[in-house]
Amino acid sequence: MNEIGKAVRDYIIREYVPEGDDREITETTPLISSGLVDSFSMVSLLRFLEKKYAIHIPDADATPEAFDTITRIVELVQRFQKAEVGSI
Repeated sequence: MNEIGKAVRDYIIREYVPEGDDREITETTPLISSGLVDSFSMVSLLRFLEKKYAIHIPDADATPEAFDTITRIVELVQRFQKAEVGSI
């Protein structure tokens, strides 16, 4: 798991996994579709990503599908990091 994936996993565990819940969160763990991350939590996660990586993710790209696994979230962040670099 790369640095972005680790940061996302750590944030999810810290913010959304109840204390005492020992489930393993991997790159492919369903987040949205399992109910671990709900729509309000997804907005919080989006803001975290935008602030941490100095990117802007348009609402049209911030879909439940794009946020359903750490792998998809990493791909989304990397795509917008490249877009930010390309716009400079």
